[in-house]
Amino acid sequence: MPQTIELTLDDELDAAVRAEWDVLAAAGLPSQALHLGITNAPHVTLGVASALDAATTGRLAAVPLPDQIRLGGLLVFRGRRSSVVSRAVIPSAALLAAHAAVDEAMAGAPGRPDLTLPGRWTPHVTLARRLDDARLAQALDLLAEVPRELVGAPSALRHWDSDAKAVHVLRTR
Repeated sequence: MPQTIELTLDDELDAAVRAEWDVLAAAGLPSQALHLGITNAPHVTLGVASALDAATTGRLAAVPLPDQIRLGGLLVFRGRRSSVVSRAVIPSAALLAAHAAVDEAMAGAPGRPDLTLPGRWTPHVTLARRLDDARLAQALDLLAEVPRELVGAPSALRHWDSDAKAVHVLRTR
């Protein structure tokens, strides 16, 4: 099972993303709002591995947090059978530096997907998954009026351990 390293969002940015989740859920569409796990929160994934040891998580705790997170327009990831709608995260130098530091700290960890590595990573905050073409069109129509940009800050760097179903906060603001 994957181990992820994520930036969570400050209260205002978190609330803005959750409001977008709620718009989709109210229309009967798949939405991250329907994921009722206690650890479910808007976030930006910085790294993924199949396992992380204590030395790696120790190095990750030293990763500096960027001062700001800027969410841009809607981003669609198309799959063979369904799509994901997300908010693009506008990559600042500080965000890219944090991502590179996570990559360096996770060097040697097993099961790291290529799409999370520097030069291949697309920073985003997921709004909805498993949308067929009709639902994708509906979701995009519902979200057409969302602000073009939302600005906030990260609140924490966390490790989601899907094996243990636990979140470990590595660093806070």
